[in-house]
Amino acid sequence: MNSSVGPKRVQFDFEVEFLNGGGLQGQGFRLDIDGDDIADDALANYLVRDLRLLMVGRVAISRKTILSEPHKRSSAVAATTGPDPHHVDLSHTIEDGMITYKGLPAPLICDHLSRAASRALYAEGTEFQIGRITMVSNTGTYIDSPFHRYADGADLSALRLDVLTGLDAVVVRVTGMAGRAIPREAFAPVEVRGRAVLVHTGWATHWRTDQYFEGHPFLTADAATYLQENGAALVGIDSYNIDDTADGRRPVHTELLGAGIPIVEHLRGLEQLPVSGLRFSAVPPKVRGMGTFPVRAFATL
Repeated sequence: MNSSVGPKRVQFDFEVEFLNGGGLQGQGFRLDIDGDDIADDALANYLVRDLRLLMVGRVAISRKTILSEPHKRSSAVAATTGPDPHHVDLSHTIEDGMITYKGLPAPLICDHLSRAASRALYAEGTEFQIGRITMVSNTGTYIDSPFHRYADGADLSALRLDVLTGLDAVVVRVTGMAGRAIPREAFAPVEVRGRAVLVHTGWATHWRTDQYFEGHPFLTADAATYLQENGAALVGIDSYNIDDTADGRRPVHTELLGAGIPIVEHLRGLEQLPVSGLRFSAVPPKVRGMGTFPVRAFATL
């Protein structure tokens, strides 16, 4: 390795395999680096981000050499301004009799006080409706707090608003990938630190059908570790479960909730969002002693 003083670039060969088939190779590729060296794993992530590659399954780095030569790019980032904020609803509508999770009861929604019955309680021409809903907390689009997995974890009442509202967000698209397991490499193209990471699988198209409950996409344990180690603030997915439901250990819930990272499941509408340049919000009621609850999740563009 060349360790002389001055800016450094890295020259290397690479081979990329994609989750939906095919691949990409390069020889003698060069990139600017900060510092005097870069690890192969970090270089692989840097390459994927730089080329804006999606659905990457594996990256192999070889023939790496550090060169002393001027950087080819400016580090300046131009500020941009966009249109007025626009909101995209990412929540399923909760309806009477709707099944969210196979084996759990559907919500029962009815009147506690009907409009007709209320007329006897108020002045003429005045009426109200007071509703009643009986449901399990895992209904519709919902958030998991650490208490869902850990008895000593933060419950809904302890979740900070700064991890529930206005989070910088990125969308990771894995629609059409071969297989169901979403690996860590799928997240390499984007910066996840401090952000809500929204995984767009396309599975929401099966909502309210029997297919929704079987064969859903899920994150691998290695992907969860990557998101935790790289500082994701929240992880959401438009699938039946963020874990493989055949794995009773639930490694993704265990890893993320153990690190205090909330999970939002059963999202919808992620196809309407750009990959970046958005904020994400998903706020449950402030309930003590409960680990999950439906949210009105939305993106602000």
